[in-house]
Amino acid sequence: MTRPIRGIIAAAAAALVFTAIPAGASPMPDTSPTSASAAQHDPVDASLRAKTRGDGTVRVNVVTKNRADLPDAATVGKKMQSFDKLPLVTLRVDKGGLDKLAANPRVVSITEDTPVPPTLDQSVPLIGGDKAYAAGKTGAGTSIAILDTGVATKHPFLGNRVKTEACFSVDDATSGATSLCPDGTTEQEGAGSADSESGPCATMGDACSHGTHVAGIAAGDGTGISGAPAHGVAPGADIIAIQVFSRFDDDTVCGDGASPCALSFTSSQIKGLEKVSELKAAGTNVAAVNLSLGAGHWTSECTSDPRKLIIDNLLTQGVATVVAAGNNGYADAVTAPGCVSSAVTVGATTDDDELASFTNRGLLLDYFAPGTAIVSSVPGGTYASMNGTSMATPHVAGALAILRQAFPHESMADLEARLTNTGKPITYTGATTPRIDIGQALGGSAPEPAPDPKPRPTKVINEKHYSIPDVGTIEAPITVDGVPGTASRSMKVAVTGTHNSRGQVRIDLVAPDGQTYPLKPLSTDGSGALDASYFVDASTAAASGTWKLVVQDTAAGATGTLTSWSLLFANSFEKTGSYLIPDPGTLTSQITVDGFTGKAPGAMRVHIGATHEWLGDLKIDLVGPDGHTYPLRAASPTEAGGTLDTTYTVDASASPADGTWKLLVQDIDGGSRGFLTAWSLAFPSNENQTSHAIPDSGSVDSPISISGFSGNASKELKIHVEARHERRGDLKIQLLDPNGKAYLVKADSAEDTGQTIRKNYTVDAGTSPASGTWKLHVEDVSAGSTGTIDSWTLTF
Repeated sequence: MTRPIRGIIAAAAAALVFTAIPAGASPMPDTSPTSASAAQHDPVDASLRAKTRGDGTVRVNVVTKNRADLPDAATVGKKMQSFDKLPLVTLRVDKGGLDKLAANPRVVSITEDTPVPPTLDQSVPLIGGDKAYAAGKTGAGTSIAILDTGVATKHPFLGNRVKTEACFSVDDATSGATSLCPDGTTEQEGAGSADSESGPCATMGDACSHGTHVAGIAAGDGTGISGAPAHGVAPGADIIAIQVFSRFDDDTVCGDGASPCALSFTSSQIKGLEKVSELKAAGTNVAAVNLSLGAGHWTSECTSDPRKLIIDNLLTQGVATVVAAGNNGYADAVTAPGCVSSAVTVGATTDDDELASFTNRGLLLDYFAPGTAIVSSVPGGTYASMNGTSMATPHVAGALAILRQAFPHESMADLEARLTNTGKPITYTGATTPRIDIGQALGGSAPEPAPDPKPRPTKVINEKHYSIPDVGTIEAPITVDGVPGTASRSMKVAVTGTHNSRGQVRIDLVAPDGQTYPLKPLSTDGSGALDASYFVDASTAAASGTWKLVVQDTAAGATGTLTSWSLLFANSFEKTGSYLIPDPGTLTSQITVDGFTGKAPGAMRVHIGATHEWLGDLKIDLVGPDGHTYPLRAASPTEAGGTLDTTYTVDASASPADGTWKLLVQDIDGGSRGFLTAWSLAFPSNENQTSHAIPDSGSVDSPISISGFSGNASKELKIHVEARHERRGDLKIQLLDPNGKAYLVKADSAEDTGQTIRKNYTVDAGTSPASGTWKLHVEDVSAGSTGTIDSWTLTF
């Protein structure tokens, strides 16, 4: 799915099923227990506890909050696999080890590392590949990574274009797995390491043929080869072959009479994806990773999949992870990891653009491509026909390689938008999904992307300077969008300005419905600043709409300037009353949040008011809609009674914003009582609505000042930009922190001829102070065109 990258890595589905079906076979039934992800309070999957009863052990993938936490987590079991960059380790643990992991607050998730079995002549012209080929667009200069059962590297259809090889194959006697790396180790790199015609794979017949077939569809070239298909989708692209499967010799694992078989562990797949990321960072022009694999049943995004972080990372590097949707015939679901938000998920159609009977589909699907009776290379120098979303997926991987060659300066999001906006719509119950057309995607300029949703603001700023006329009135507007219901009972209005005789100045706030709220009356004050903050009960006025600050000079002889004003909706969601806290026991109070998209902020403000005869007895936690617990206050036995009136800042970005949030107020000891009197949730989002002209071959800064935060900013600081420019690609946008450190928000691009920006961006600002003045720095890097910043929003 080509949706924004969100969140951090958490719990996961285990391993993947091949998504190829031999020609003429029926769809494979899905036996995976994976369901559409409801977060659990216990980081341990329930099934794991049953498997460790008695003397049982289980192989698990353990995700921690950061890599510094891995050494401690790894002490509870036998380390089976480590990773170079991710906060992840694979262990074999018993019941005691599971319990220790579950009790470790630095552990995010524990999921089983389960091995699961596997699930061009007409198809290439159908998707416009012949037009691309005729135009010289073959993917030359790019690479496609095939994570699979290895590749027959000497197959003539692949034309000596397998340039890089690696093998990550589990050898675990307890699981019954042996390595398929040719040298017998669990990790091998270099020539021959992913060759499916050498080492153990060479003795397994069709079990290791899948990867060669997939590679041929993506990048095969039959020029001058008798009996071969004409060519794959991107016959000029290089191939990165990575073996991620292991051998099993037990019919109870493979199926009756099916051993030996090749099965893949999630941990091996993540190692392979890490290798691709390393190659990209070292300069290899990787366009796409092909994962013709999948397992489970997902109707919504699987934010808990342990592959999500590395797939996210690859996308930020400009590499698409293209994943098969699966062959279960689901009408509204796909398999994992196709449910990962940053993956590109592919279903299968016939040569007549009908849905393949076996294809999974639904709202999580990005594209269709041909997937029935696809002839491609197999080991032994021959060719075979296969069906499956496995066969559809490399059509898309190859298409992205061609587009990367044709438009080297466009982002991966732009390349995917070309495929989305130019594909042939395939409509079915519940959704419409484009079948890719490379020929159409190569034509014309990059399509205008759909605007990203604007964040719901809590503070809106107008910094335009208004001259206050001598005996006259000015109106300075602020337009509020996306805030449902009424305004706050304690809405803050901040005003800055100067006047030679400020006592003769009257200031009012006018709501969208015309209600007037007096802010500053006339007085005998002399000259000076108009700087002041006012609090207004505007709870009878609609929040959204155009608010006006009306500034009136009532007497002759003096002038002034309004330099800025802002609206702050103090507490977006609040609950007040007098709620008895059980002695001892736990009070649960709920607030339902709606109107937001995506994750909660990295600096959510939680205000709590309470009284208690012994405050030290109180332990307070916040629980997100997904069950994630955020500790706010620990018990402190020596703290005496009194009043609690405290605002906590919480990184709640692991949870969705919308839903029911719970405050758990626990009295840990008997003998004293107290009451929760109020609590609220605030989602800090600051919008500057001041319009700034972007000078031709120049730059402009637009500031937002943040106060009241201690510590550093969020690692997922969100920026929404709305701007217009005669040539969008001329714009380079940076975010400057309070110390002047620059974070790249948008790079300039010579190929981008669009004209509007309405987009959400995310930067890791975790090393910058939260409070202070942040600036959006917009630079026009080329002469000949101009534009305007309309607004921008900073969300913590």
